[in-house]
Amino acid sequence: MKKIDPTHHELVPEHVVLEEEEVEDLLQIYNITRDKLPLIKAADPVVKAIGARPGQVVKIIRRGSPAGEAVTYRLIIK
Repeated sequence: MKKIDPTHHELVPEHVVLEEEEVEDLLQIYNITRDKLPLIKAADPVVKAIGARPGQVVKIIRRGSPAGEAVTYRLIIK
């Protein structure tokens, strides 16, 4: 059976794994700690497809919303 890559679906927003220095900048900008970020499970199909691991932070970019572009961040958990 052929695997389906969810990242190619038009309704799935872009997910980007942040580098550690980008995470530190993000936490400084919002004056928060890593544990205050919203969570996403490592078992999420898109997280698995992009090869992200627990402890990493993903940037999720939703385009085409009424506001134009919406960006959120999620901490990957087991």
